[in-house]
Amino acid sequence: MDRKQKQEMIKMLEGIFDSSGSVVMAEYSGMTVAELTDLRAQLRENGATIKIVKNRLAKIALKGKPGEGVADLFKGPVAIAYAEDVIGAPKVSVKYAKDNDLFNILGGFMGEEIFDVAGIEALSKLPSREELIGMVASRLLGQASQIGQRLNAPGSALAGAIGVIEERATA
Repeated sequence: MDRKQKQEMIKMLEGIFDSSGSVVMAEYSGMTVAELTDLRAQLRENGATIKIVKNRLAKIALKGKPGEGVADLFKGPVAIAYAEDVIGAPKVSVKYAKDNDLFNILGGFMGEEIFDVAGIEALSKLPSREELIGMVASRLLGQASQIGQRLNAPGSALAGAIGVIEERATA
């Protein structure tokens, strides 16, 4: 890489670190191209991406950023998985790491929060954005139907009482 390409790579990495909801760093040493392609496809399905980075350039891109504390993790062959969604990259990365011994999660960050392997695993267990939206929507709909039932209850009771009075009057 010449100097201009390195500067472009640093700018691209700065953009990734600034705009991503979360970034997961993992060691991928020994993985085949087919395995990396499979991981890329799984990440893409969840709106995430993986990129193999040069450690020195990644450290330069992190300098002065909120996640600068993870610069120590850039040793050996390191790939970063990232997504705009906070949960997408950790969820797929943790699942893939359980199935593949050559893919080892080193840690990651989300804004100013720095996570070790246990933190990334905990982050992966959170519900996704779509699941959270579904939960909120179902709760709102449930509350709305309860309000409707309570508003109709006095009218139903009154109609029932009128029906009983009418039956007694005709009898």
